[in-house]
Amino acid sequence: MTSALQKNRPGAAFPFDNSYVGLPPHFFAAQAPTAVAEPWLIKLNEALAAELGLDVEALRRDGAAIFSGNLVPEGAQPLAMAYAGHQFGGFSPQLGDGRAILLGEVVDGSGKRYDIQLKGAGPTPFSRRGDGRAAIGPVLREYIISEAMFALGVPATRALAAVTTGEPVYREEVLPGAVFTRVAASHVRVGTFQYFAARGDTDGVRALADYVIDRHYPALKEAENPYLALFEAVCERQAALIARWLHVGFIHGVMNTDNMTVSGETIDFGPCAFMDAYDPATVFSSIDQHGRYAYANQPGIGQWNLARLGETLLPLIDADPDSAVEKANAMIKSYGERFQAYWLAGMREKIGLAGEEDGDLELVQALLSLMQVQGADFTLAFRRLSDLAGDDAAAPAFAAGFREPDTSGAWLTQWRERLSRDAQTATERAIAMRSVNPAFIPRNHRVEQVIKAAVEDGDFSLFEALLSVLSKPYEDQPGFAAYQEPPKPDERVLATFCGT
Repeated sequence: MTSALQKNRPGAAFPFDNSYVGLPPHFFAAQAPTAVAEPWLIKLNEALAAELGLDVEALRRDGAAIFSGNLVPEGAQPLAMAYAGHQFGGFSPQLGDGRAILLGEVVDGSGKRYDIQLKGAGPTPFSRRGDGRAAIGPVLREYIISEAMFALGVPATRALAAVTTGEPVYREEVLPGAVFTRVAASHVRVGTFQYFAARGDTDGVRALADYVIDRHYPALKEAENPYLALFEAVCERQAALIARWLHVGFIHGVMNTDNMTVSGETIDFGPCAFMDAYDPATVFSSIDQHGRYAYANQPGIGQWNLARLGETLLPLIDADPDSAVEKANAMIKSYGERFQAYWLAGMREKIGLAGEEDGDLELVQALLSLMQVQGADFTLAFRRLSDLAGDDAAAPAFAAGFREPDTSGAWLTQWRERLSRDAQTATERAIAMRSVNPAFIPRNHRVEQVIKAAVEDGDFSLFEALLSVLSKPYEDQPGFAAYQEPPKPDERVLATFCGT
């Protein structure tokens, strides 16, 4: 007899149009999620579901079963992707989705294709003795950070849903289990290319490159050298992305090559964090003992990762090895120039400059140096500078952000002198600055408060409140002013941890 649930299988909930499963079989392993005991839907991102053309009503009804992996919707073709990667500089030839399962792909109303992936849905052939599960803390962190990045305007994967499983997971302690549903432009990584290159599988690299061009860069099919053009396009997107990270004080934490997408989205929010007091050497990841992925190192690590991608593409770029290396190196060099241009353009916006002058870089660097020496909060300093751009009465609030308030005066004099040669009115400048300098970021101590309430008390009210505040990061929201404040000394988060 057909059960009511089977009869109402949400076939219309996901209009799947799967393409990755059409690649050669060694690109992935077919893998269904493992059922859990008692799933409960924490959160469904209904706005995102609607944007993707999903059946929101069906997801409200069956979301706990679907997003836990208990109910595989019609049209899904679950699989775990194969990839390799450099992890903290050391190469692992086989990693793969050890606790993530790609359900399938959907195409939204504008024709953009997106992956729907479950994280924490059980073991796969790539789990390397792991349980394939996730604890509730990393799931809530990824939901919060990915949606905050979206609201901040930083390209990132999105959060579609989070569920509890009703089962424990065993880490350093016993924790409630959960599953996160991630939406991505794709999950193809630098490490995906490395997987095939490490095996000498040039045909596999070519098939993957052709797939990426078709999916993400279709205009490149007409290029004189499509594979070199692909490498250039990925370098361009990563330069722009990492510059945006620095503009909002974001520290990824694990910039391994398997955590860098070729689509140019931020992915894998494990031990990531947003900086409070400005210090370019800031590291939060508990596993980054030597500061490889510190805030200021991220642009250089991006270049290093892209060099690894370039190595995989050499046989496609040119049949002559020396010529291929020369062409790839030119792109790697151009990445640095592109990053610097993106970063400086964004920093000009952050301090209110509409035009360009030769001394702008030095003006920006002088402010950052002052902020570092004086322990100024990165986010608040730029937000208060935005206020000061439109109202001189805001000067004391800006100065108060420095240990020695009087030290800001000399820089402000230089800044005002530079603004006197800019075309904007004070009102225009203040509005423009407030659109790029957020009032709210996902402060680490706030995220930890959310996780603690959920783990210890099953209380998700702080989670909902934080999500609401972070959905409008550039608005003042007077009723939530406390969310702007940096942590008190006893609230500081000194380390964040990987979700595995």
